[in-house]
Amino acid sequence: MSLKNKKILLIIGGGISAYKSLDLIRLLKKSDVEIKTILTKSGKEFITPLSITSLANSKPYEDIFDIKNESKIDHISLSRWADVILVVPTTANVMSKLSVGRAEDMATTVILASNKEVVLVPAMNVRMWLHKATQKNYKTLLDFGYKFLGPDKGEMACGEYGEGKMSSPRQIFSYLKNYFENKDLLKKRGIRALVTTGPTREYIDPVRYVSNKSSGKQGYEIALALSRLGVNTTVVAGPTEINFSSDIKVLKVTSAEEMMSKVKALLPIDIAVCAAAISDFRPIYFKENKLKKEIDNLSELKLKKNPDILEYLGKNNKFRPKVVVGFSAETEDLIKNSITKLKNKYCDLIIANDVSKKDSGFDVDYNKVSIINKKGEIDSVPKNKKSFIATIIAKKIIDAFLVDGKNIN
Repeated sequence: MSLKNKKILLIIGGGISAYKSLDLIRLLKKSDVEIKTILTKSGKEFITPLSITSLANSKPYEDIFDIKNESKIDHISLSRWADVILVVPTTANVMSKLSVGRAEDMATTVILASNKEVVLVPAMNVRMWLHKATQKNYKTLLDFGYKFLGPDKGEMACGEYGEGKMSSPRQIFSYLKNYFENKDLLKKRGIRALVTTGPTREYIDPVRYVSNKSSGKQGYEIALALSRLGVNTTVVAGPTEINFSSDIKVLKVTSAEEMMSKVKALLPIDIAVCAAAISDFRPIYFKENKLKKEIDNLSELKLKKNPDILEYLGKNNKFRPKVVVGFSAETEDLIKNSITKLKNKYCDLIIANDVSKKDSGFDVDYNKVSIINKKGEIDSVPKNKKSFIATIIAKKIIDAFLVDGKNIN
């Protein structure tokens, strides 16, 4: 697979490993990659702007306030230009800044302003890497959605041996090649996905409605993760407070019947993820006027079952998606009930989560799930940010789709 015309923004940090960035530039240019570079103040102590210019055929950006480029907002334009942002090497200092959102120079400002894949390539002394503060920052950055390559174990410039050695330029090159290969593969196949998310509201009268509890966050994060992998993704969302990205098509609905109608209109489709908390019942009749509180009027409230979108997709022989994913929100017998739902709804995967826990699931940014496939194999994902959980779920979905066994790395 060719890397030709891919756009890489290379941020060069401080540390003795900075010299390896020059070899990486050489490898990337040899593959016709478009490269722009940012040289940090500490990075400049180890390599010169002239060395970078000679290899990259363009001067590195250094100062966020550059009078020569005063007509441009560089930290925005650079972050939008790149396909991937690489930080080579990533020091403990840079990790610390990013973990608390500090944006005090060109490098950190570009990263915080970015909506692209950011890959951090750590290089530091083994004790620095293993320090509790660094490990805490590492976990925080994973939660934020940053990708890490390395560090490796090996002998360091200081003479010590252990984890903290920077991945080699060829390892970084292979990572990029694999990343774009997977993304381009999905784009070439034109894979389409729909993700339902949020609750539905079934109005009794102009004021009251029947609903299920859901923020819609986990479903939306899965949609974002699929989109980042190159899948053309559409979200069908019930009423939520999510500020949806303009990068993804969103169809907003209120009721379960409206959601079913939108889902049917999207068929045929390759992947369906049913993360919405659809109300199980709806009133048979909608009251034009507000239903009064008097007890006698409760007899007027008659309910009927809503359409089961997950079961419809799972059983639909004509337009069944290749991969159907359901969610199982349980308060007891999590695995048993989830496996039963997987079978009854004809799913390929089901995401089981215990909604009785106060520190994950509803109303928070964290979740803890088990991913179960048709064979009964269970992958448990410990409590983490919903964005991080979503990347794991998305990769499992794509692995299930790619029947030729080519996994997403």
